Amino acid sequence: MTFLPNLRSAKWTTAATLLAGVVTLGALGACAPLYGASESAPVAPPSVDNPKTPGSSQTAVIAAGCFWGVQGVFEHVRGVQRVVSGYSGGSKHTADYETVSGGGTGHAESVMITFDPAQISYGQILQIAFSVVHDPTELNRQGPDVGTQYRSAIFYADPEQRRIAESYIAQLNRTHAFSRPIVTQVSQLEGFYPAEGYHQDYLVHHPSAPYIAFNDLPKLDSFKREFPDLYRPSPVLAGSR
Repeated sequence: MTFLPNLRSAKWTTAATLLAGVVTLGALGACAPLYGASESAPVAPPSVDNPKTPGSSQTAVIAAGCFWGVQGVFEHVRGVQRVVSGYSGGSKHTADYETVSGGGTGHAESVMITFDPAQISYGQILQIAFSVVHDPTELNRQGPDVGTQYRSAIFYADPEQRRIAESYIAQLNRTHAFSRPIVTQVSQLEGFYPAEGYHQDYLVHHPSAPYIAFNDLPKLDSFKREFPDLYRPSPVLAGSR
């Protein structure tokens, strides 16, 4: 693979180590476990959720570590119309990869998910995020990526999204779905700023990159296995490189 010269994060500083791990895990036939307490089932669906009803497209903005894998999974979700990688939590003038990677902007690498509420609910999107996309008990990091820009967060667009998100986190903590408390932040969406074109659809364009192969393809495999009714073989793409 050809590395992009302007990407300077832990994704590349750990690439050699991850590549060695990919070879080892591949030989063993291993895959990443689910993030919930059980390795045989995803976390329970939210008890508080919107019913699936026809209507205008809706959006969900979440942060769950590096946006490459988050986007890559949700692009395969049935009912999702578009997924864009970007930045949320900071100001517009600091919303670029080089600045955000410094960790001091307030931004988190995020995705904006546009979806059909008749096919998938907001709560189901959160269930997928908590089950196979990331570990919501890790504070300011995911896997090899460390910093507040990799934090777990839900940016709600309205009071109903806030109610569903907060109720779901309380439910998962109450039922001990994870061995540690969830640290996911729930914050009002103040702005979403699309990331640079070379970040969009990254998993689709670079499936053999060591970082993707080790960290993100197992998430996609877990989603396909655990949510077969929601899995779509052909991804819906953001449309830019």
